[in-house]
Amino acid sequence: MMTLTRWNPVNDLLNLQREMNRLLTGFTPKRFDEDDLDSAVWSPVVDIVEDNDNYVLRFDLPGIDKKDVKMNFADNTLSISGERKSVEEKQDSTCHRIERVYGKFYRSFTFPTNVDAEKI
Repeated sequence: MMTLTRWNPVNDLLNLQREMNRLLTGFTPKRFDEDDLDSAVWSPVVDIVEDNDNYVLRFDLPGIDKKDVKMNFADNTLSISGERKSVEEKQDSTCHRIERVYGKFYRSFTFPTNVDAEKI
């Protein structure tokens, strides 16, 4: 019996991006954890709202515990990374569809004005 492997059309683009990142390493100063970017499989959607005093970022991260999300702020750039672990199905169950994305994620945002790191 043949085993079905789920194909993700984005993987080819991600592999190209990783290879380009590998080739260009060293040409630019490191501003974030490049390991997070290189291993990222997906990018969560985010809403960014600005009012008079604040930026508010709302990420769609269902199924990910807050303690498993890593935030880094440097040079007015906020980087967020983490991982959504796949759910193990029971041996006696049959999976018909997998639409949610699993694996490591990474997003980075540079703010146009200075942000107080103490208020993040």
